[in-house]
Amino acid sequence: MSKYKTKYACQECGYESPKWMGKCPGCNKWNTMVEEVAVKSSHRYELTVGRQRTEAMPLTQVASEEEPRMDTRLGELNRVLGGGLVPGSLILVGGDPGIGKSTLLLQTSFALAHQGLKVLYVSGEESAKQIKLRADRLGMNTPPMYVLAENDLELIEQHINHIDPHVLIIDSIQTVFHPAVQSAAGSVAQVREATAQLMRIAKGKGIATFIVGHVTKEGSIAGPRMLEHMVDAVLYFEGERHNTFRILRAVKNRFGSTNEIGIFEMKDRGLAEVGNPSETFLAERPIGVAGSTVVASMEGTRPVLVELQALVAPTSFVTPRRMATGVDHQRVAMIMAVLEKRMGLMLQNQDAYVNVAGGVRLDEPAVDLAIAVSIASSFRDQPTNPHDVVIGEVGLTGEVRGVSRIEQRVREAHKLGFKRVIIPEKNIRGLEVPTGIDVIGISNIADALDEVLRG
Repeated sequence: MSKYKTKYACQECGYESPKWMGKCPGCNKWNTMVEEVAVKSSHRYELTVGRQRTEAMPLTQVASEEEPRMDTRLGELNRVLGGGLVPGSLILVGGDPGIGKSTLLLQTSFALAHQGLKVLYVSGEESAKQIKLRADRLGMNTPPMYVLAENDLELIEQHINHIDPHVLIIDSIQTVFHPAVQSAAGSVAQVREATAQLMRIAKGKGIATFIVGHVTKEGSIAGPRMLEHMVDAVLYFEGERHNTFRILRAVKNRFGSTNEIGIFEMKDRGLAEVGNPSETFLAERPIGVAGSTVVASMEGTRPVLVELQALVAPTSFVTPRRMATGVDHQRVAMIMAVLEKRMGLMLQNQDAYVNVAGGVRLDEPAVDLAIAVSIASSFRDQPTNPHDVVIGEVGLTGEVRGVSRIEQRVREAHKLGFKRVIIPEKNIRGLEVPTGIDVIGISNIADALDEVLRG
């Protein structure tokens, strides 16, 4: 009786080795090498047999027609995808367990099916009855869509050939296995081969395909890193499980920008779009409290006004604590050093806590000035003007540098009823100011604190 050959594959990066090792040489992770059965060469031939040969052609002869996009009826999802769902695209959706990935894709399936499109929803984790119960719980009228509870990729492909859907959803890729690959479902070899097979189906038949990917405890997609390179778009569904807001963020998109985000709110009837996130994030903002500042941040092409809070209190430790939620911890430490050096604020014996309300993460440098104002406001116990919006990047010498898309930020502040906007002096030139709002330019952090903080 012939014996299968085995190998050891890293479940994080896909590195293969003939012997077990405690530390993976590819990604330097410990205890990630798992024994797998090596795929025979005949099996590899079976996986590629039947593929049609394609001929190379000059780029000038390739038609430059733009593919018509499918409307998902979810404006936030359309925004993140770049304007809609492209036929033949392969999209990977990742997120923490229980965050709402299946709910989002089920709502998308129902919206597409109600437009007359054929949708095949393949679940390897739930039965068809469970999906129907979840749809009834969300109050969805059952459209003519197809549901399949199957893990075998060959059987799934047979149903795809029979139904010929416009949209295919695989939930999740870690539960799908190819019978020709002698490895357990969810292993590196299975995930890689299943994704490659789905990619060939999507491109060959023009089927828009969503695949759901589990994430590791570090927050990255489980399986080989090559998985993210194979797909056309990678979407992350983020948010705290105990917070109602969810953020859909694109980290890779061949058909649109990677700077766009979609904001949803989890309700009893499923996910609801948040049309005006600025108004939602500022709904519970306290008035006349020290350490609270409103900042206008850009998320893709959309300006979002959020509240940035800071709390500075005397420390009881030898080394003061510096904690930041929603902003870069290192950036907060640098701004505190600038405040201590340039403004004379004695923060070396103070604990500092910085938080972005609403669970949003701000990565751009335009929020630096708001962080500095919030920390100084809490340290001096002087509340900021509740009608002010603060925008600007802070340098190490205390200067305030210009930021991009200042007109969109000012218009968003004016739309929500703010009276003043504090911006870098460089951005004043050529700026069209809406009526009813004052724009004040400052050149350094000292001028900003004098202008914003009440006497």
